[in-house]
Amino acid sequence: MSNVASKDDVPLCVNCENALFKTQIFYEALFLYIRRNPFYIFLLPIWLLQDRSALIHQMSKDVQINWSTVPFCERVVERVRAARNDGRRVFLLTSMPKAWSEMLSNEFAGSEVISLSEAASFGSRGFDYIGDGRRDLALCKSARRVLLVSSDRAAIADASAVSSVESVVSKERIGPLTFLKMIRVHQWVKNLLIWVPLLAAHRLTSIRGIALATAAFLSFSFCASSVYVLNDLLDIESDRQHARKRNRPLAAGKIAVHQALVVGLLLFVAAAWLALRVSSLFTLTVGIYFAMTLAYSMRLKRQVIVDVMLLAALYTIRVVAGAVATTVVPSFWLLAFSMFLFLSLAVVKRYSEMLVTLSQDKQYAAGRGYSVEDLPVLLSLGVSTGVAAIVVLALYINDPTTSRLYPTTIWLWPVPPLMLYWVSRVWMKAHRGEMHDDPVVFAMRDWQSLLTVVLGGLCFAVAAMP
Repeated sequence: MSNVASKDDVPLCVNCENALFKTQIFYEALFLYIRRNPFYIFLLPIWLLQDRSALIHQMSKDVQINWSTVPFCERVVERVRAARNDGRRVFLLTSMPKAWSEMLSNEFAGSEVISLSEAASFGSRGFDYIGDGRRDLALCKSARRVLLVSSDRAAIADASAVSSVESVVSKERIGPLTFLKMIRVHQWVKNLLIWVPLLAAHRLTSIRGIALATAAFLSFSFCASSVYVLNDLLDIESDRQHARKRNRPLAAGKIAVHQALVVGLLLFVAAAWLALRVSSLFTLTVGIYFAMTLAYSMRLKRQVIVDVMLLAALYTIRVVAGAVATTVVPSFWLLAFSMFLFLSLAVVKRYSEMLVTLSQDKQYAAGRGYSVEDLPVLLSLGVSTGVAAIVVLALYINDPTTSRLYPTTIWLWPVPPLMLYWVSRVWMKAHRGEMHDDPVVFAMRDWQSLLTVVLGGLCFAVAAMP
């Protein structure tokens, strides 16, 4: 990309919303506003249909934008820095309220922030301009030279017809894989827990049971993905301060906020429709799951211990949902084992996050209630609950009623040692800082974890043989 002529007295004007930002500040601020008061989410449809000026003014009083984490177009930032180094005046054009624009000015020290209408004061050919050529064609026409940040061929052609387009910075194209990453399709593996009651009751030969479990699996998957989208919207600022989460599509500015809203809404509608096809009681279960995840995203994820207990409950409710969908009564042993095991895995997640926080020389993780001083407590809690799950499994095998489903229970006794090995290995990996934030993702990629599942499954299969 060629440089603007040095020692040039012509100012450089940059359109913030159309060229500098890789995200939509208004929508981001809206979700930060909602996070302050979760009840605002019920007013969201009304706000989006009404005049935004009053809402933006109110939000600017209550919401501060952390400009140090907002994703900018790097090519535009480079051009701004080059212009300042050449001694040129740089003006950032924006329609944002004064409170936000002043903070933006501090982030780009040496640049001045003005409204879009003030650009006219430079006169025809009195400034160079960076925009997108679609929503700011009039400014392109008045500029001496233009740099376009766009992948819209029609907009580029229109701008080229009325002004001297110096160069074009193509916007990153969004493919299907980016959307799949946003809705976290890989997390759908958690919803396989819906099949556990049907499997534990030895009813996998029931066509109706399989059909209901499949519909329930898809419903829960769509619902979970809609919540993931909402969670990313609410946590977009804290995610940008995280070593790995900052690469999520929304946090990185790869997917627009309004696009994420549409996808999340469609997923929720699909989840509700499928749930109603299963049963009204299952629909209620999905509704409870959604309410729990919403409470977690809004408030409870910042409450110490409450957050990991709720995470464990969100795993366990999948087992309950599977039982409700297939009309199988889950045993006490299954629910107790699930709660202890999933509590251990939830603590692994927090423990790994706090190790990352410690490595960054920080005391607290963004958006969490823990400090690095809590690491020993989390370690002891996670290991002990993992061992408790194995004890429950051993007691279940020793229960006389188990022989009704598994005639040769002797084949089940290798399972507790396998589980003990896996839980110990997970915690050893976590303590060494080698664990992914999500232990489920780790298990999916770890051959020893997969082998443990296969061996455990074979033990149960052989024990079930008459």
